[in-house]
This record gives sequence, structure tokens and C-alpha cells, in this order.
Amino acid sequence: MDTALTSRDAIASATSRQWTFITGIQALVRLPMIQRERDRTRNFNTAGLISGYRGSPLGAYDQQLWKASKQLAAHDIVFQPGLNEDLAATALWGAQVHTVFGETKVDGVFGIWYGKGPGVDRTGDVFRNANMMGTSKLGGVLAISGDDHAAQSSMWPHQTDGIFHSASIPVLQPSNVREVIEFGLAGIEMSRYAGLWVSLKTIAEVVETAATIDMGSWPTFREPTDFAVPAHGLNWDPTLSWPAQRGEYERRLIDERLPAARAWARANQLDRVILAAPTKRLGIVTVGKAHQDFMQACQDLGLSDEKLRAMGVSVYKVAMSWPLETEGASQFAAGNREVLVIEEKRSNVEAQLKDALFHRPESQRPVLTGKTDAAGNTLLPEAWEFSSHLVARALVRRLEANGVDAPDIRERLSELDAAAKKPAAAVIPVRAPFFCSGCPHNTSTRTPEGSISGGGIGCHVIALSQPALKTKVASHMGGEGAQWIGAAPFSKTAHVFQNLGDGTYQHSGLLAIRAAVAAKTNITYKILYNDAVAMTGGQPTEGTNDPAGITRQLQAEGIEKIAFVTDDPTRWQGNKTLAPGVGVYHRDELDAVQRQLREVPGVTAIVYEQTCAAEKRRRRKRKELPDPDRRVFINHEVCEGCGDCSVQSNCISVEPLETPLGRKRAINQSACNKDFSCVKGFCPSFVEVEGVKVRKPDSKRVAGIEAELVAALPAPKLPALGRPFNIYITGIGGSGVLTMGAILGAAAGIDGLASTVLDFTGMSQKNGAVVSQVRIAATDDQIAASRIGEGNADLLLGADLVVSAAPDSLLRLSASRTAAVLNLAPTPTPDFITDRDATPPMKLMQDRVRKRCSNESFHAFDAGTIAQSIFGDTLPTHTLMLGYAWQKGLVPLSRDAINHVIERNGAAVDMNKSAFNWGRIIAAKPDALAAIEAPKPPSIQEATTLDQLVEIHRQRLVEYQGSAYAKRYVDLVMLAREADARIAPKHDAFATAVARSAYKLMAYKDEYEVARLYTTPAFRESLMAQFSDAKKVSIWLAPPLLSSIDPRTGRPKKRKFGPWIFPVLKVVAGMRELRGTALDIFGYTAERRAERRLVAEYFDDIRKVCSQLSLEKLDQAITFASLPMDIRGFGPVKERAIQDHVVRRANVLAALSGSAKSGDGGTLSSNIKAA
Repeated sequence: MDTALTSRDAIASATSRQWTFITGIQALVRLPMIQRERDRTRNFNTAGLISGYRGSPLGAYDQQLWKASKQLAAHDIVFQPGLNEDLAATALWGAQVHTVFGETKVDGVFGIWYGKGPGVDRTGDVFRNANMMGTSKLGGVLAISGDDHAAQSSMWPHQTDGIFHSASIPVLQPSNVREVIEFGLAGIEMSRYAGLWVSLKTIAEVVETAATIDMGSWPTFREPTDFAVPAHGLNWDPTLSWPAQRGEYERRLIDERLPAARAWARANQLDRVILAAPTKRLGIVTVGKAHQDFMQACQDLGLSDEKLRAMGVSVYKVAMSWPLETEGASQFAAGNREVLVIEEKRSNVEAQLKDALFHRPESQRPVLTGKTDAAGNTLLPEAWEFSSHLVARALVRRLEANGVDAPDIRERLSELDAAAKKPAAAVIPVRAPFFCSGCPHNTSTRTPEGSISGGGIGCHVIALSQPALKTKVASHMGGEGAQWIGAAPFSKTAHVFQNLGDGTYQHSGLLAIRAAVAAKTNITYKILYNDAVAMTGGQPTEGTNDPAGITRQLQAEGIEKIAFVTDDPTRWQGNKTLAPGVGVYHRDELDAVQRQLREVPGVTAIVYEQTCAAEKRRRRKRKELPDPDRRVFINHEVCEGCGDCSVQSNCISVEPLETPLGRKRAINQSACNKDFSCVKGFCPSFVEVEGVKVRKPDSKRVAGIEAELVAALPAPKLPALGRPFNIYITGIGGSGVLTMGAILGAAAGIDGLASTVLDFTGMSQKNGAVVSQVRIAATDDQIAASRIGEGNADLLLGADLVVSAAPDSLLRLSASRTAAVLNLAPTPTPDFITDRDATPPMKLMQDRVRKRCSNESFHAFDAGTIAQSIFGDTLPTHTLMLGYAWQKGLVPLSRDAINHVIERNGAAVDMNKSAFNWGRIIAAKPDALAAIEAPKPPSIQEATTLDQLVEIHRQRLVEYQGSAYAKRYVDLVMLAREADARIAPKHDAFATAVARSAYKLMAYKDEYEVARLYTTPAFRESLMAQFSDAKKVSIWLAPPLLSSIDPRTGRPKKRKFGPWIFPVLKVVAGMRELRGTALDIFGYTAERRAERRLVAEYFDDIRKVCSQLSLEKLDQAITFASLPMDIRGFGPVKERAIQDHVVRRANVLAALSGSAKSGDGGTLSSNIKAA
């Protein structure tokens, strides 16, 4: 979620209750300040310390703490991020015993530790030690864990309860944003009283949710009256000696502190009955986020409090899941026939409650169910995570088992089952994570032929999903390379590479390197220094590590052979801060460096230095980093669509461009991070433009049109809020989905409504799918859960069609309820990088979404292209879509509230307000876009018939070589047309295939043609349609007679040729009549001879096929005629394509020459026969 909306102040209504729209992360930032304010009112001389290590769902906690640094300082709170989780916990341990270090400034230090599940795992030893020692009376420690029950952004699903249990640390589980603060305050007070560390278990649906909550008052806690505090107290006792009195430490922990925690929880009613039936039948015990699922299940089943009471259902909400306060739980259980415990993952409360009830009299010992029913059948599974639908099914089963006969509930469950039915299977693309545009890992994770690499934690882990990068295995954080230590003695592989991010290196990775050195393992570590922890938002790595310092540190560890690879060697040549003997290399030399180091016995290292591309973009926006005054442009007329630029750069900003001459490539200028690796593609189509700006429409003129049109728009009728209104927003990481969710949630607060916003980001930082689920209601008690249930979305704002058509998204939609505003702009998936011809099934995906939405309220259009045409950028696409939906009466918020939040956000205010207006305009007057007159590149004439296609190609071939040359082409196509007519008079598929392929072969792009295409007016018009104010235009070329072979790649070297090249190209273009003659100096190269041979060969082949064409062989003939369309590229790329073509040609010719029985034809021939 974009927390800029509420990080500085609150959005509150003018009532006695301070309603504030706040995220769970922001609540954690407010928590220590509220604690310090409460201490001040009690005249406690305290301070606070926060330390830990980031990780989803707590990935943004440190960022928000840094933003609040002034407020924290004003509350005497120190934020000191840990180098890793266990050292952070050790620091907090020290703050609890700070008096041992001499005279103190304060009487106590309350502490907050934070870390995700794996960080809890690695910190277990510190937890055990520190908790055994105890907390100070005015201190206390709250250990906040970020659990990931469904592995949304983790290696594995994980649950931290057991780790805290093993360290005897009580566990509090909030179920909503307000409880994050409530339970956090309770945890600190309990920690102070009982002398124990206390954990606060959070998951995404709590801590990554935003909600409108009352910040006006907080609970007042009291000490228990039924527990006698021993004379020596419950807190850290400096009079106890260690190790002599270890047994006493344990006795106090078990016999005194844990019972004190239970007593404190009981006195403050942390666990409480929230629904009491007059006649008990079924008791429900809920824990943490599962409470949301239960309450939503009741809403979905139509079970009001009154109905539940009438059925004999009581509900008990557990706040402290371990150690369970068994007195209250046992009292609740007594009198029920059955108690159903609803908790995610492994049994915890259920097991404790069973222990508590085991020795009770049978009359006080109900049947206890949860993970299984009374017969041992699975009821609420341990694996994965719960949903309200899963809980609803379990609840209905237990109601029926307890004699509740409610046909209406079974009917409602049947409706829920129908809504949860998975959509029909279909082959659709997945919005999988991928390296950012210009990401250093596009190059740094490459592995030379004959070697393999290991992965680890960090953005570079995406290499595992790309076979070309040869990364075979991943490790936990800090274990990188240690797997190879164990495998090496038993492997025939002599050496491996190991990727290691700079954040992990600083966190714990250096120890793994030290272990490899000690084991004398043959391994090369690649330390990927990106100057930011991009995985969680671009934070700096902890400490003072820098790339030069890393080389010195590695050398001190005993690594003798170290290479320094960078994208800018000039910054490092002769740098005396590098370790002695370290060579500096350009990133283009990485392959050669790796090949050299893998031959060196023992541990070697590469420090790969290149700043994170996303962080560069941020710094450039903040004017903290120079922004290169240049852009790259692809001349689509020259481009062959071979995909080598994608192969060389691995860059997601190189996108497909569909033209009448086939698929080409284009640079997405909005997404491009100016890495320029794409120019390595062996292709003369790359143009570099300096002193240029991306062309945008005349903003003043557009604003004038906007003002005139908006003034005439009618006000829509907004939806009524009889029930929670659910908005499901889909998109790609970094495109504005989270900001849109935040805007809607905050606007609801301004309108006096309740709201929650739940963001699912996963690996959205890396071009992955992102979803924001917004729920809006008249009152906060109407929103039971932050997640939108199956079939419950009222509005889909689908900014990305791929994510919108994903199975999980479709499950939220309902044909009887859901309206949709869907963006049809095709944003490529990573499939396009690895498969140049990958084509997403746009119609299939659109139809899948349409079928799950209301026909009357389904709106689909290319919002991305519209945003680009109005603003010269696709960034305001989401806001434009919101304006469209609002004007259609699909959003239950006022326009003033939405505009107010846009202004408060402070980011691109004018553009976003304008985008909202233009969305409204398009919704009411779709033809209004014609007035914009956005610049358009010259288009290539598109053919709809074979005659048109032939005429277009004929004209282009006349320009290419002359009329006689063009006539050869026309004659061949006419021959093919005659053959088509002979066997299928109304079909011309074979002739069409010949027309396309023959033109492709005949218009091969030699030096004359490339020169001509650069000197036509169309090239300059295309360039100027995209850019303005171009000061210098250059072309990246590798002329065959001038280019030497690059020893690193085995390819001719490409060079940048400045503006002086254009007069030369004009001269070369004028010499095209020499093509194929004895005076053709370019025609003697192997590539040109092969191109001419292909033309002659194809003409001969087609003549033979035409003479033998039959209906049975028509499909094979079409396949054969189309083979040349795959011969694409230049130089070595085209050479490989020709080699592949030779093999395919021989195979298809053999099939054509074989005998075919009647009826053996393919799809087309079968259809013709049927007709």
C-alpha cells in the first residue's frame, strides 16, 4: 500500500471518536509513541528501542520508521535496524539489562523487535536466553513476527507460534488493525509485569491491511488481584548469578512468570466472550486472523448474532494463543455439547484446551473439534491458509452434527460452493515475477556454458525460473554456497558459482563464505552489490559495506583471486580502496571473468557492482542521481523481430510491436530504466537519441478541452451501501495499484464511511501480479474480514488483463453482482522474453472475465493507450479507470473525497486529477478522444485481401530494387493463386503464405536496404512522433567490412555512429541498383550469398509444390510455404535461423513428397472437403 497518504497525519472526522485511516504497518509505528505517551502520563522516565530486520509482511516497517524519525525522537524512541534478526534481539536484550553498564539516563527501556518467520527461526537462541533472563520493570519487549501462512513472499509457508512456545514467550494474535495497537500495548504491559518477552504475531491480512479505526482511546490495563507476586519480583534479577543459578532461572520462568502472564491476561480480559447463547450447544473459539474468517462466514451464511444465539452458538475470541489462559477458556467450554476451535496452521489453542479439559468431569468436557472432527476426519486443515468459505463449510457441518436443522443455511452454503467453483481450465499466461527493466541481475546472474549456479534470498532468486541462467538450487538466507560444501565431495562437478546479494552478505552471508574457505571448496561467489534492498522497497543495507570494502573483507578472509565487475569501470580504475590485486572489468566481460575464475582451485569471488535499476529510477526522480539525457528507439522498419535484443538484455521493457509486416520490437519509454543493454542485440535497428524528451500532447490545449467537457458531464447516481461494497483492483507491481487502493480507502474515511484495504503484493516489486482488495461500508462492524470472498466483488478495476483473468481473481467475481472496468492494453509477460512469438490469448482472457461479470456493467477498453495518448505516459491508467467507473455510477464515494485524497497524496496531483476527469469524459463521451490529436507514427498500410497484400508488397519491392524485381514476386504469387484455385476455388491460404514468405525473402535487409530505411521520411516521422527536441541522433551498427570480431562474444562489434552517418547512408541507399551484381561489394559475404540462394531455392520449391498441390497436401504445403517467416535477424542470429530453416525445410519437403491417402489432410483441407 502507498503509505504516503497517511504517514504524516490522520484523516479524521469531526467527532469525539478519532477515525483514522491507517495501515497495520503504520499502526506499528504509532504503537511505541502511544506507549511513551502513556508512560509520560504516569511520570515514568522511560525510552524506547526498536530493532529488527525487514521481511514481508513487515518489509516496509523500517521505511515507515525512518519517515517518522522526528516523531520517534520527540518520544525518546531510538530506531536502530539490526544487521540481522538475532543481533537485533541481542541488542534489545541488552536494553533490558542496561543498568549493568553503569549509570543510566532512563529508568527503563521498552523494546520492539521485528522480523519475518525465518528471522524468528534464526533468533530462537537469543529469545530463549533473553526471555530466561527476564525484562526490566519499566522496560518490556514486544517481539513482532511477520508470518506468511501461504508463502506469498517466502520460500515456504511458515508459522512462528511453535518457536515462541519453545522459548516460553507468550503469543498475542491481533485480528485487525486496531488490535495491532491494542495488543501491542497489552504485550508491553504484560512483559513489564510478568518479566517475559511477549510476541505479537502478525500476518498480511492484519498488518498489510489498511482500515478506518478509532484512535481516540486505548484500554487501561490493571494488575491481577488473584496472583501473588513473589518477594524477589518477576523481572530481571541482577542478584541471580549465572551459571550457578540456572535452575532457579528456569524455576522462576515456569512456576512464576508464565502463571503471571496467564493471570495478567485474565485480569485484563484479553480473551473474551463476544457472543453468549442462553442455551449452550456449540461453542466457537477463534484465534487471530481466523476470527475474520469466522465472522465473514457467518455473514455469508446469513447468521446474525440473534440467529447464532437461537441456535445455541457462543463465540470466544482468544487473544493470547500461548500460554492459553485456561480458566476463562474452560468456563466458556463448560455446558457446550461441542467446542470448535478455529485457528490457522497447526493446532495450538486446540491442543492446550484439550489438555485443560482432559481431567474435567464428563459433564464439563464437551467434544472438542478443530483440525479434525470427533471421528478423526479432517475438518480445518493445517496446510496453507483459511478462507471464509472453508470455515463456513466446517461450521455448517458442526451445526448439523449438533442437531441444528437449518435448510436456509445449507442453501446459502450451496450458493457459496457454486461461487467458489473454479473456472474451466484454460491455457492462459501467468503474471510471474521477473527482473525489472534494466535490472543488474539481467547480466550478473548469467552463468557460462558448462557451469551451474546456486541462488539465495534476494531479487536474484528469480534466476531459478529462467533456465538460461542455469541457477539450479536456492538456499535460506545466510546459507548460500554451504550446500555445495556438503555436495562437492560426492559430485563429479568440479566447481559452481553462487549468487549472493549485498544485503544477505551483510546479514549473514559472509559466514557462509568463511565456511567455504575453511572447507577449501571450489566455488566462485558472485557478490551482487546493488546499493539497495530492492526486494522490500529499496532500503539501504545495514552497516557501512561498500563494494571496495567487500573486496578487502573477502581478501582478509583468505580469498586470493577476486574480480571487480561493474557497468562503469572508469569510476574504479586505479581506485586505491579496492583490495590489492583486484582486477576491474566491464560487465560485458563477465562471461570471460567467470570462465577464468572457475579454473582457479578453492574459493574465488566476483564483486558485481551496479545500482538497482528501480532505485536508480527513484533517485533520478528525487534529483539525487543524474538522469542520462538519452533514449533508445527501435526503427521498426529495420527490425526483424528476431528477439535477440531481448536475449541480450533480458529486459522486460523491450516489448512486442504488431505491424502489417509482422511482429517487431519497441521500447516502452515509460518503463525503460535506461540500462541500454538492449543495443547489444545484433541488429541495426537501434537508434540512440540525445537531448530528447518523450513527446506529449499539448497540455494547455488538453486542459482546455478537459475543462469544457467535464463541465457538461452529468453527476452519476452512486451505489447505495446496504452491505459492504467490494472493489477488486488488479495490476502489475509499480503501476499504481496500491496507490489506487489507498485512495479509495482514504476517500471512504473522508466521506464518513468505514473501509479496509488489503494488498497482496507477493513479488510485485519484480513485475509480478499485485491485487488490492477494498471494502467500504456504512459502519466498521459491517466489515467482518478484509479479504473479499468468492463471488463478492461489486467492482473489478482490472488494470492488467492477465492478473484479472487469473483463477484467484475470477473466483472473486460474480455474473449476478460484479461490474467491471477492464484495461485491454497488452502488457507482455516474461514469456515474451524467452519466446519471441509468445502471444497472449487476449480474447480468451477477456471472455473469461466477461463470463464472471454482469453483462450490463462490463466495460473493456485500452485504458493504457488512452492514458498514453492524453498524458504521454501510462502511469495514470488506474486513475483514469477509476474516473470511468465513477462516472458510470460504480463507485460509492464522492468526487470531492477522491480529489481531496489525490491532493493529500501529493504525487502527480494535477495529472491524476486530470486522469480522473478524462476517465469520466470517456465514460460519458467515448468519441471525445478525437479532439486530443495525439501524435501518431506513420502507419504501414494494412491489407485485408490477398490482392491488397500483393500490391503493397509489389510497391515496396519496386522501392527496394525495381519493377522487374517486383514482377518476379507477383508472378510467383499468381502461380500459387492458380494452384489454390485449382483445388479450392474459394480459398487462398496457400497463396497468402507464399505472398508473405516470398516478400520476406526478397526484401532481405542488406546494407542498401537498411540505409534506405534510415533515409526515408517515414523514419524521421516515427522518431518525432515519439520524441521532441532531438539534439543528436545516432545508430548502433556493425558494418561487415569495418567491424572486427569481439573475442568475448564471437560476434562483430557494434559501434555507435553519430549524425554524420546519415549522409553516408543516403549514398549507400542510392547504390542499391548494384545489389547482386559483380560491383556489389557487400554481396560477397556469406550472409548475402545465403540470402540470394534462399530466394532462388524458394522460387524453385514453390513452383514444384504448385505443380503437385492437392487438397490432401494443402496444410503441409501451407506449412512449407510459411517456413521462411522464421528466418529473422542479422549476422550470427540470421545464420542460426538459416541453419534451423534448412533442417525444417528438409523435413517438410520429405512429408510433402510422401504419399498421402485420401482423408489424410489437415485442418484446412478437412474443412474444405466438408464444405
